[in-house]
Order: sequence, then C-alpha cells, then structure tokens
Amino acid sequence: MAKLSLKVVIGGRTYPLSVSESEEQKVLKAAEDINKAVKLLQKNYAVKDMQDLLAMTALQLASRSDSGKGAKSDIDLSEIEQKLEDLSKELD
Repeated sequence: MAKLSLKVVIGGRTYPLSVSESEEQKVLKAAEDINKAVKLLQKNYAVKDMQDLLAMTALQLASRSDSGKGAKSDIDLSEIEQKLEDLSKELD
C-alpha cells in the first residue's frame, strides 16, 4: 500500500506525517477532533498555553479510550461540551 505525505495542523502547528492511504481519513478526522476539543477548552477555561490545552485534550481523549468510549471512529464531542458548560456555570 502506498504511503502519503500528509501535513496535519494541530493546535496551530503543522506536523508532516507519512500515512498509508487507508489511514488518511482517520488521521485527518483525529486532528479535527483534537482541534475541536482544544477550542472547547480554550473557550470555557482561562487557559492560554497551547501545551496545557493539548495536555488536557490528550487526557480527555485517553480517558474516553480507556472507558471504551474512544473506540468509536467518530468521537462525540457534545458530551464533553455539555460537561464543560456545566462546570463553567458552577464556577460562575
């Protein structure tokens, strides 16, 4: 199977990758999901440091994976968004 050169942007930084054709869409979707989760955290918390936002996102996605929820190919961010909104309301 042929390898593709792919440039993926995560957290405003570009990462060059070599992936198989069969992995291309999965990798692009994962990058999109990560960026969405980072934006949600950025919107709901006063965290400005991108490294902290990426670490928090990685922790969320990894904990979902451990509980079996992350096994889905399409990560549903609505649950995370709802929890963040609830926390934000509690803090206000």
